[in-house]
Amino acid sequence: MALVQDTVLFLGSAVIAVPILKRLGFGSLLGYLAAGVAIGPSLLGLVSDVDAILHFGEFGVVLLLFIIGLELHLSRLWALRRPILGLGSSQMLLSAAAIAGGAYLVGMRPQTSVVIGLVLALSSTAFALQTLSERKELRTQQGRAAFSILLFQDLAVIPLLAVLPWIATASIAKVADGASQMTETAWLSIAFSVFVVVVAVVGGRYVVRPMLRLVAAADVPELFTAAALLVVLGMALLMEEIGLSMALGAFLAGVLLADTQYRHQLEGDIEPFKGLLLGLFFIAVGMSMDLGLLVEAPFAVFGAALGLMAIKTVVLMTLGLGSGMRWQAALALAAVLPQGGEFAFVLFGQATSVGAVDRPTADFLILAVAISMALTPLSVLLADRLRQMFERDDSADAPPPEVDEDEPRVVIAGFGRFGQIVGRLLNMRRIKFVALDSDNSRIDVARRFGNLAYFGDANRLQVLEAAGTGSAEIFVIAVDDPDRAVEIARMVRMHFPAIRVFARATDRFHAYRLMEVGVDAVFRELFGSSIDLTKAVFVSLGMPNREAEEITSTFKEYDEALVREQYRLRGDETAMILSTREAAVHLASLFEHDKEIFDETDPPGREAAE
Repeated sequence: MALVQDTVLFLGSAVIAVPILKRLGFGSLLGYLAAGVAIGPSLLGLVSDVDAILHFGEFGVVLLLFIIGLELHLSRLWALRRPILGLGSSQMLLSAAAIAGGAYLVGMRPQTSVVIGLVLALSSTAFALQTLSERKELRTQQGRAAFSILLFQDLAVIPLLAVLPWIATASIAKVADGASQMTETAWLSIAFSVFVVVVAVVGGRYVVRPMLRLVAAADVPELFTAAALLVVLGMALLMEEIGLSMALGAFLAGVLLADTQYRHQLEGDIEPFKGLLLGLFFIAVGMSMDLGLLVEAPFAVFGAALGLMAIKTVVLMTLGLGSGMRWQAALALAAVLPQGGEFAFVLFGQATSVGAVDRPTADFLILAVAISMALTPLSVLLADRLRQMFERDDSADAPPPEVDEDEPRVVIAGFGRFGQIVGRLLNMRRIKFVALDSDNSRIDVARRFGNLAYFGDANRLQVLEAAGTGSAEIFVIAVDDPDRAVEIARMVRMHFPAIRVFARATDRFHAYRLMEVGVDAVFRELFGSSIDLTKAVFVSLGMPNREAEEITSTFKEYDEALVREQYRLRGDETAMILSTREAAVHLASLFEHDKEIFDETDPPGREAAE
């Protein structure tokens, strides 16, 4: 019963706070934080076990990293190696040095200053990526740079956990010698971690993929969802058991499955859980804010939070400009990554347990980190205002917008006989497309020849979003089931109003239903082939090719016009019958007229003479 009550509290507070804050322009993240502050121990006190909620909410970060991993093939990850190692390491070292220097100047011990600098140099993966995702900036220049820095930071957590005990016990006189004395245990721990990661990646390739194939063949949607959660959480827990972060394990699981046909279905299944658990994580962060400490020393707490954000903003802006980014992109990068990270909650707890940081200092800094998170949406809004104020309005000097070559221009739902022909023709013109189908055998054949084909239900919004429908130009509905085709068309038209929708129809009545839900162009599957066949019959019977072409083209024109007219009259059966009869009479008169003209211009025997 207590669990149900807490769940109602979380959902209720989020439903109230998030829409209000988002309407005011602050984004959903600040809404979740506000909800957490309201129901937390420092205000209403409706929930007291913050640590348990925070730990459970971390699964939202885990699922977020899995979905990010799904977007990265190993080849793309390798292509990002320079920004990951270059930008990531530079940001970490420069930020840590500046923050540690500030901590030392306010009276902290050297060891404590180093720990504080390293921990606060980390930014929030959850906040930054969620903000970039909401603003559709993940694939921009600043989005790629932010992702590279965050990925390096997530990797840096591993050695940080290993060296914290050493830093705590090392005196300032021993620092020079300490580097050579880094415990053998720490190096063995890192080597063992790397070994386990390699085994997990290689083993997962030969275990996870066959498992997903068997589950997909069972054709039980909820079972595939369960398998997706099993893969993510299983890898996350395995990494945690060997001392690594669960988020890193989930990221590796995503990378492992990024080039499989199940990528979009997995993303669609995980997305709802990710959103809810991330929201819970942000609520827990808000609950962890000690407002009593804020009341006691507001200037000190806000000063620490603003000082942290100022240092990281300067570092990030400098690195962005130094790496060749436009000042607008560098400013956006600095605005989205100045906060402390969620790993601060874990690392400060570890630092306290080994004596590197005392408990009051850790509590003070955790509050400063939470406030820096809360201020991040404001920093993003401020950066937007600055860019608008100083950006010159001359499109001639502006660089062309970035185009991600990985984005498809066409999405095909259904890759059977009809969809395959569409795909083959698109391939001939080097037009990138993504195909979705729930038949594994079709997907296997398509992928064998290098096509982007994925297992997935095109009637699910999350799968459509994962496939890139939001950025595509055309959506082709080529599924066999007429009812399912109408449902897909309704879903696409409702959530992606800008995309053009072309659909296969089984007959004219199916065409009417598709037209009702807003399909741009309907193609009756037997109509074109039957006309082509009839044209061949005419020619075989001795009719001149030009006359056969004219007759079939005219029939096609008028039948398509008739479909459009009868679509408007579909509610009046009498009017539809009358319309059909009038069209038939009109068409016959046209044929007769065309024949007379043809006979005058092409008298019998001309073709034979030619």
